[in-house]
Amino acid sequence: MFKNHLKIAWRNLKTNRLFSIINILGLSLGIAITLVLFVFISNERSFDQFHEEESNVYRVLLHTEDEAFVQEIWAGSPAALAPALKSEITHVEHAARILKSGFGENAYIKVGNHNFVETGLYWCDDELFEILKIDLLNGNRTDLDRPNTVALSKRTAEQYYGTVDPIGKTLKLDNRINLEVVAVYKNFPQNSSFDFNAIASFSTLPFYKDQSWSNASFETLVQFEKGISVPSTEQQLQQLVDKNVDKEDQWYSFSLQPLEKIHLYSAGFSDSFAARIGDINEIKNLSLLAILILCIACINYMNLTTARSQKRSKEVGINKTLGASKGSLVTQFYTETALLTLISMGIGVLMAALALPWFNQLTGQDLNQSMFLDPASVLAFIVIWVVTTGIAGSYPALYLSGYSPKSALSPSLKQDSSTILIRKGLVVLQFSASVILIVGILVVYQQIQFIRNQNLGFEPENVIAVSAASINEENDRTALIQEFKGISQVTAAAMAQGFPGMGVSLNSIYKNDDDKRGLDIQTNMADSDILNVLGLRLLAGTSLPKIKQENDTLIEIVLNKKAVDYLGFTPEEAINKQVYINRKSTIVGVVDNFNFASLHEPIGAYAFTNRRTEPKSFVLVRFTGFSQDLLKHLEAVFKKVAPGSVFDYSFLDKNIEKLYEREQRTARVGIFFCALAIFVACLGLFGLAAFMAEQRKKEIGIRKVLGASILGITQMLSREFIKLVLLALVIAFPIAFWLTNRWLQGFAFKITIGWWVFAIAGLTAILIALFTVSFQSVRAALSNPVKSLQSE
Repeated sequence: MFKNHLKIAWRNLKTNRLFSIINILGLSLGIAITLVLFVFISNERSFDQFHEEESNVYRVLLHTEDEAFVQEIWAGSPAALAPALKSEITHVEHAARILKSGFGENAYIKVGNHNFVETGLYWCDDELFEILKIDLLNGNRTDLDRPNTVALSKRTAEQYYGTVDPIGKTLKLDNRINLEVVAVYKNFPQNSSFDFNAIASFSTLPFYKDQSWSNASFETLVQFEKGISVPSTEQQLQQLVDKNVDKEDQWYSFSLQPLEKIHLYSAGFSDSFAARIGDINEIKNLSLLAILILCIACINYMNLTTARSQKRSKEVGINKTLGASKGSLVTQFYTETALLTLISMGIGVLMAALALPWFNQLTGQDLNQSMFLDPASVLAFIVIWVVTTGIAGSYPALYLSGYSPKSALSPSLKQDSSTILIRKGLVVLQFSASVILIVGILVVYQQIQFIRNQNLGFEPENVIAVSAASINEENDRTALIQEFKGISQVTAAAMAQGFPGMGVSLNSIYKNDDDKRGLDIQTNMADSDILNVLGLRLLAGTSLPKIKQENDTLIEIVLNKKAVDYLGFTPEEAINKQVYINRKSTIVGVVDNFNFASLHEPIGAYAFTNRRTEPKSFVLVRFTGFSQDLLKHLEAVFKKVAPGSVFDYSFLDKNIEKLYEREQRTARVGIFFCALAIFVACLGLFGLAAFMAEQRKKEIGIRKVLGASILGITQMLSREFIKLVLLALVIAFPIAFWLTNRWLQGFAFKITIGWWVFAIAGLTAILIALFTVSFQSVRAALSNPVKSLQSE
């Protein structure tokens, strides 16, 4: 019986080639997109799942709230927390602190005469090896208890030492710290949130014995015993805070984040050292998009099959007259659908495999075709095939098999109104989804353009940031600045702790002695020329002093207007006032507000200071007319002043753009898949128009004989579809507005959605539908009426 159903299914596919090709192409595209997105989503959800005890490992998060009740979540926590967890909470098995070298910046390694830029060196407690169950290949991790020791990943050890055994060898960090290699461990996989290329002993740092609960620059990983209560443990964390921090100084609280959620649930967290951060909202959106495109393809199949029901009715009637049961007919139609979807699945897998390298380039991923052979992927393919068959074949099978023999064989059989209504509803649903996608892409693109063109309050163009972390002598730093300023294309240069787009030191500024909460403020150690380099507008006072004596204990600061407004001064009134930021500081200048962080966040308080507590790790250079010759000149000067250092640089405007990589990726992926979704929807519309033109060919022939014009016939055939598209616009516009407005709430600076966005989306949908339908309509109108009527 099944073999017979299969033969009939294959015969029907060959007999109705146009509809078979349309269905196969639509389903193949839908399946290919679903498979690519499935592999991407599976990879994103696999992060940190390889750790043996990942379900018992948590990261401690820190929650803050400023005077305006703006809440933030930090991945950093105090250095005193990990020791306190081990000594005061009984069900803690291990706890470790993590600090990325240079508080998140690159490290500079010297091995013999070779220099390396290291992006993944971390200072950690040795218990990290127990928490993450890191596999040692050589050496002993307990040696990391000693100061000035480091463990290297296998890949890093080979990069530094080649085939030589690195154990016992010494490398130099940032030209000032010698570290002995005591262990080599297995490389962390690509689906790890942390890129631990090198793990140096935390006991090397002065923070090792620091019992401060105020500085929250360290990530804390903790492994608990199995079966803990997270709410109860978080209460114990609060009790730790109450015990060690005075009530008026408690500016934060703690929570626990499971290790497996670090990758997808940390977007927007401050001070995170995780190297690879995803976004659960992106995963949800792409999952919805994959389902949407697959459903559109299934709707095409359902529409085209039910539209052809009149042709299949006699087949159903004859089969039922000969004794075929409804179940047998349902099986037959499902077999036909299963065969078509199986062919589509094969083509879809091939499309997905060919498209994967391009998808990697589009999204910056590193997926490979071997992922399609994973057991989970193979199971997913089978599930997709079964689900697609079930959805696409459901209505045709149940509807066609429901004909009675008498009505099925009747020459006057017409499709009932409910069938036509359902088919129209499916077309409306398709184009509603397409319009929502078009509106979404327009809004995302417009927001990205708004970000690019936003006046940030400073001038990031034509500024290069050169790392000076490996230059330790003050004389060398001064010489480097002077040499850079001597280059003809350089207009200004200054040393600074950091620059806009990266985090610097977070402190609090207070109005007076009664102000216990204060305002969060970013403080940046910098030279006098920093205002000129960044192109900041000075509202009052001057910049920082050009010269500061070694024994000068006076601290001068330049505040932005946000900080001065909080203090209750005008810019002019603020000059020479003293404020408290860790220590008393004198305001010497006020600059206008500028966006030193992402436009996702409102402008905060900022200060440039000459307090000597943090290293000035960068030389910021403003230039005119960039060229490769300028870059070579800067590198030559750098190598002349610091011959043992690596010339590591970045452009300020490019660093700013990196803040919006996620949005740009969303736009790129969205535009492409939106176009595919619309194309798949148009395939169905094209098929329906072709069927309608074929079904009404005799009517068209009579109208032409009676004098109807080609334009009139085209309008007659297109009018019904345009009505459906207009109805789709009415449904789609409110949904699209709600969704895009919700997305925009993630930005402190955002566009206002204009009416023209919906006008463009609506006009685009109408033109696409009109073009798709008109092609078949014109073709039908141009046909010879004699051929249309010769069978009458």
